[in-house]
Formats: sequence, C-alpha cells, structure tokens
Amino acid sequence: MAQRPTRAYLAVPAHRSRLVAKAAASAADAVFMDLEDAVPPSEKSLALEEAVRSLSSLDWGNKRVTVRVNAADSRFIAQEIRALAMLPRLDAVIVPKAERAGDIVAIADQLRAAAPDRASPVALELLIETALGLVNVDTLAACHDSVAALHLGVGDFAASIGARSSDIGVSPDGYRHVGSAQSGYASAPLDLLAYPMMRLLVAARAFGLHAIDGPCGAFRDARLTESAAQKAAAMGFDGKQVIHPDQIEPTLRAFMPSDQELAQARRIVEAMEQAEAQGQGAVTLDGKMIDYANVRMARRIIALGS
Repeated sequence: MAQRPTRAYLAVPAHRSRLVAKAAASAADAVFMDLEDAVPPSEKSLALEEAVRSLSSLDWGNKRVTVRVNAADSRFIAQEIRALAMLPRLDAVIVPKAERAGDIVAIADQLRAAAPDRASPVALELLIETALGLVNVDTLAACHDSVAALHLGVGDFAASIGARSSDIGVSPDGYRHVGSAQSGYASAPLDLLAYPMMRLLVAARAFGLHAIDGPCGAFRDARLTESAAQKAAAMGFDGKQVIHPDQIEPTLRAFMPSDQELAQARRIVEAMEQAEAQGQGAVTLDGKMIDYANVRMARRIIALGS
C-alpha cells in the first residue's frame, strides 16, 4: 500500500498537550510527537504518557502519525517501545541518531516482540544526523523490511561535521577571504546541505523509501521557509519537517506543482503518446527532444499534483 503524503511533516513536543492537539487538527500531512530533543530529561515520563494518550484519544484524520523516540543507547527507549508498540494509530517510530544497522534491527525486533498480534507492524523512519549515519546510510536503508523513510537531521548533522553555523536548515554565508573588502576577493557560495541531502535521497530511492528533508529553523520567515522547501521538492524529496504551524502552508505550497508545471507535464505525456501512435520513441516539443525519461519525470509531476 502506498504511504500517505508526507509533504509537511510537523514536529511537536509530546509533553505539550495543547500543541499536540493543535498539530492533530492542523493541515500538516504528517506529525511526529517528539520524546527526544524537544523534551528535557525531567519531562520524559510525562511526554511518553501524553504521547500514548494523544494516540489513543485524538482525531488525527488521515495524517501519518509517528513518535520520535530517544536514541538507541538511551535509558528511555525500552520503556517507550513497550508503551507505544500496541497503539493502532501509531504509523511509525522515528529513530534519532541512526548510525548502525544492528541498532535498527534490534529496535524493529523489539517493536514486533512487544506487539506480536498487531495487524500491521510499526514502521521505522530513520533520522540521519551524524557523519557516521550518512556514511552508513545505504546499509541503514536496507537493514530491515520495516524501514519506511529516511529523514535528514540538519542541525545535528551540521554540528557533527563541525560546520561554522548556528542556524538550522540553512547554509552559513559564503566564505570571504580575510581583507576581501579591500583586496577584491569574491565571496564563495556555500551550500552546506547539498551533499547530505542528495546522498540521503539517493539511498532512499535505491531502496524504495520516503525521503524527508530537515526543517528550516527560521520559522517566522515564510519566504525562507518556502524557498528551503522548494529546494527539497525540486531535488525530489517527499516532504520536509516543519517546526511551527506557520510553516505548514508555505511548505505544502512548495511541494505542489504549479499550474504551469502541470500543464507542461501533460503536454509532454500527450506528445509522447502521439509519437507512440506513429511508431516513434521520441518527439520534438518546443525545440527539445522528448523521450521516455521525460515522460517518467512528467508523470511524477502529474502524480504530485493529483
């Protein structure tokens, strides 16, 4: 069965019940209740209780509903697995700091052992947020049949590689040579996240998984939010994490093809269908050669707009 849309993937601290209720009623395609970084150690037990209550009592509509548990080596995860595994409304568990396949297999096995009679197993979504996680991303993607998605943890990844930035989800300004204002050296563009985004996306596509980009930390900047989402959408990601409800609409908009894109995609498909009827495998459209690769790309755009 195809996974539900995950274009705007809203993060919400599980212990903030009012915010969780708003997330359930929001326009986001997917929500993850966080038990990890957004929850201080003193509130971990409360957060788990609230996550269980919310999964059992709130109307989530058609959203994909997940919970980000604590890391594989934490003292909290065993209890979290036991409490969450049997809840039918839970679609997936997000595993943070995913680095080693053995940890992921162990979590998958524990989830299934905790709920042997569950109609459909809880899926796993892996948060790649360290250099080691990215190096091992292919192995992680293929390590268990319950793995359904890869997320890029942009903030922790930047810290992991030692990037000189304190902003989440955006690159620092380009490097400028010392004294460049006087000497005329140009600023060098820097896209800190281009490689990890593409690396994760390729692994996801190779193994049939969804790919979710990390959030833009500037949640009050609608233009930057939409721009970052447009980049992820153009690359081929299935969605992007958002950390505030104000980011939902700009992100959804970025992942929906424009009327112009849809019209052009339909023209490509129609032109190719006409070429096929004439026994041809390629055709010229608007001065460009169109073949089956173009048709496959066009059909993805049409599917995104449906």
